[in-house]
Amino acid sequence: MSHTPTATADKPLVVLTPRTIWLIFGALMASMFLSSLDQTIVGTAMPTIVGELEGVAHQGWVITAYILAIAVAMPLYGKFGDLWGRRWPFLVAVALFTIASAGAGFAQSFPELVAWRAVQGLGGGGLMILSQAIIADIVPASERGKYMGPMGALFGISAVIGPLMGGWLTEGPGWRWTFWINVPVGVAAFAVAWWALRLPTHRARRPVDWAGIVTMAVATTGIVVLTSWDTIVEGGYDWADWRLPALLAVTLASAAAFVLVETRAAEPLIPLRLFKNPTFTITTLIGLVVGMGMFSAMAMLPTFLQMSTGAGVTESGWLMLPMMAGVMLTSIVSGLAIAKTGRYKIYPVAGLVVVALGMVWLTRITGEMSLVLFGAMIFVLGAGLGLVMQTVVLAVQNAVDPHELGTATSSNNFFREIGAAVGTALFTTIFTSRLTDNLTGVFGGQGGADPAASEAALTPAAVEALPEPLRTGVIDAYADALAPAFWYLIPLVVVGVVLALFLREVKLSDVAGMVARGEAQADPAKAGTKATSRAEGTEAVGRDGDGVLVTGSADPATVPTSDPAASPASSPASDGRPAADIVDR
Repeated sequence: MSHTPTATADKPLVVLTPRTIWLIFGALMASMFLSSLDQTIVGTAMPTIVGELEGVAHQGWVITAYILAIAVAMPLYGKFGDLWGRRWPFLVAVALFTIASAGAGFAQSFPELVAWRAVQGLGGGGLMILSQAIIADIVPASERGKYMGPMGALFGISAVIGPLMGGWLTEGPGWRWTFWINVPVGVAAFAVAWWALRLPTHRARRPVDWAGIVTMAVATTGIVVLTSWDTIVEGGYDWADWRLPALLAVTLASAAAFVLVETRAAEPLIPLRLFKNPTFTITTLIGLVVGMGMFSAMAMLPTFLQMSTGAGVTESGWLMLPMMAGVMLTSIVSGLAIAKTGRYKIYPVAGLVVVALGMVWLTRITGEMSLVLFGAMIFVLGAGLGLVMQTVVLAVQNAVDPHELGTATSSNNFFREIGAAVGTALFTTIFTSRLTDNLTGVFGGQGGADPAASEAALTPAAVEALPEPLRTGVIDAYADALAPAFWYLIPLVVVGVVLALFLREVKLSDVAGMVARGEAQADPAKAGTKATSRAEGTEAVGRDGDGVLVTGSADPATVPTSDPAASPASSPASDGRPAADIVDR
């Protein structure tokens, strides 16, 4: 059975030479940096933005609108990329993000800003998902670690550079430049992608799953709004407010309807049969757990630094540099090691153990602790994160049908994003509840001082100006609220460790996704013996009677193809692989 692609009018032949791969990779890195930077750069400018646009009471919507749009967009980009090709969805995502950045910078009212932030999220969700899927399209899993390491490091860089730039721009040219700075980067990314991203497009033969899209969007909106309720609705969680139980009911009904719709759709948005693949299920659960634990922990650390050290927004960004160093170091080293050895299971296991230990250490933070010690703590946290994030994406991409790379990648990221939204909301609620009690104790003993008014007026500068012992009391109140809150996250990470232990190590494929689908040709200089060996012993891909992906040397006539979209190919294997191709560590 031959897998040599042929050029057609609607599916141009792509030869994946090193030059082609690095050009595409450069376009992806620029676009991913655009998206990941925006998630952190706005946070430091938030107090200034909402103050000027008179939206302090509803400032949570600026973050919620972005997170919600990203979560809803992820499955759409993954599925549409699989159906129609990834070139045009990627260009649309870059364009949406760039235009929305300009619009947010020009916003004259708070509702206008929130609307543009939602459009930004629609673009940002596509940039993240399609970048990961395109890498899987052009680079075999056996070599992908070399590329995924820098991609993981990029998120670590943006996590620190974002607050630094946000603080500098807010204190200098003005907060609007935190959005406008995306425009030249976005235009450059679009131009590079238009020129370098020569990916094939194709026509879908199956109808779009509109019912799945609508029910997913409603359910996701409900989940994100429910978890953010305390920050976007005045009065917080008041179950006497009819809107809260009504939203919960609509969310649950939509989630149930989505599951029902997906079991009947001809081309489901998130095929539930993917969950029959143990690797997909375990990596998705790990992503959910990591999203709930890691992003919750990272959300409050800059605030603690500003309050405890008196550092400004820019300085607090510098103090987060050790975390970036940890993420970069382990992302790159683990990526290179995976490419060299072909083994990857050890990294999420070790990474989650390191994260758990880092969180235990963070329960020891105090108001007067050394910044060197704090830097060591967050370095450990970043090192654990760098070992996990990109590795689980590699594992899930290696375990699914090449025709569903985008869908599987977006589904995995979708559940991680939901986990981050839920976890951050729960962690913030725990932290603020403890903080309010602590600050009430601090200000309550100050004669006629109004504790509520004193707490509301707290800023890093105000804390620094407080007389003793009030200043020390406030700093200790923040530390005493944050440190114990980490204990609530540690069990989540331990669950992740247990899940990672059950992850089966599937042999990494040496065939890129586009080559496996017959849309591209591998670099002729590297084809040599691999091509010959595959021609002699063809590895076929198909689905068994339960819809689970199966692979193995087989006559094409005997390969089950209950899914018309799945054609035989030399492709990554699933956990349905013959025992000889699965290595349990």
